[in-house]
Amino acid sequence: MPSATEAPYLDLSDPAFSVDSEEVANARERSWYARTNYGLAVLRYEQMAALLKDRRLRQGSWAWPALNGVDAGPLVEWWNRALLNLEGDDHRRIRKLLNPAFTPGLVKGLAPRFRDLAGELIDGFEPRGRCEFVSEFAEPYAARVIAIMLGIPEEEWRRLSQLSGDLGLFLGVNIAEDLERIEAGLEGLYGYADELIAARRSDPRDDFVTTLVQAQVDEDRLTHEELRVSIVLLVFGGMDTTRNQLGLGMDTFMRHPGQWRLLAERPDLGANAVEEVMRVAPTVTWITREALEDLEFEGLEIERGTTIHLLSSQAGTDPRAFAEPGFDITADDRPRHFGFGGGWHHCIGHFVARGDMSEAFPLLAQRMPDPRPAGDARWLPRSGNTGPLELPVAFGPR
Repeated sequence: MPSATEAPYLDLSDPAFSVDSEEVANARERSWYARTNYGLAVLRYEQMAALLKDRRLRQGSWAWPALNGVDAGPLVEWWNRALLNLEGDDHRRIRKLLNPAFTPGLVKGLAPRFRDLAGELIDGFEPRGRCEFVSEFAEPYAARVIAIMLGIPEEEWRRLSQLSGDLGLFLGVNIAEDLERIEAGLEGLYGYADELIAARRSDPRDDFVTTLVQAQVDEDRLTHEELRVSIVLLVFGGMDTTRNQLGLGMDTFMRHPGQWRLLAERPDLGANAVEEVMRVAPTVTWITREALEDLEFEGLEIERGTTIHLLSSQAGTDPRAFAEPGFDITADDRPRHFGFGGGWHHCIGHFVARGDMSEAFPLLAQRMPDPRPAGDARWLPRSGNTGPLELPVAFGPR
């Protein structure tokens, strides 16, 4: 193992930095970790799997607002209370109370509605033989799935998407400049949450929000504040990641046309397709942790407070873990990917994301034969949370 001074160095703040670059792949061959201007980057599957379960680390993005000049106010209060950033007993309690709403049964019951939604959106552009995939499919699909789950009228999807996008500006480096818009987005989403909670308390239904409102473990229930914080996180997290992951999936399949044709012929491979896309092209390209104490890991001394970026994109194609790392939706013996994180912070909504995308991809494959780029795509940086902002696609007739 190279020493800390001999290990590769990666500049994560460089606008041109890409987690998928040859530079990063070469660094992975030299060492399981790299030094960065933000701490350490873990590059290999085995070490990432171990560190995701290491209780000496905590979730690492909790301090992001403060690091960018915002240390008080509604945004910080929401972010500090969200399940994503809770630890220990607080995390266990909230997760246990949220679990009943996030079950495979919920998604299975909604699958026909997801299929109908995907078909409706494709109807809108199929006759043209082309589309701008993000605005015409990925974004409305992700937003309307959330509306369906929450029991909000689907025509509200543009408003939900706008508010979620405004809140999402807090993940950038201009939080202070964008704070008014960010907090307005948060307030708008809180408004939806408050109305939903009140409605389901007075008129319970057999749905997701009612399950949250009525969830009880040993006479413990979620408070109103805990409910609204959790619903906002669901809207924000589910919409952003699903939109990006659908776009990444379409881009990946365009570079593997044989796999797209296979998916059209075998829609039963939809679930496998989701897993493969998230292995080779996850929207969450790295997962952040922070050392809670001075620790030693595989001979490396790590100081308390060190930020550790676990590069899920590189781990997912590590040849040490994947003998055949190429894209193959028929592979059913892959090690578990890290597209949904891992350890005690494994994404609680993974059943929803897996369910809605596994309905969408096979139908897209059947109704968009031979997809190909139809113009210049526009992308988020290939680091952090990534995905296409615009993805023009042309395709052949059925």
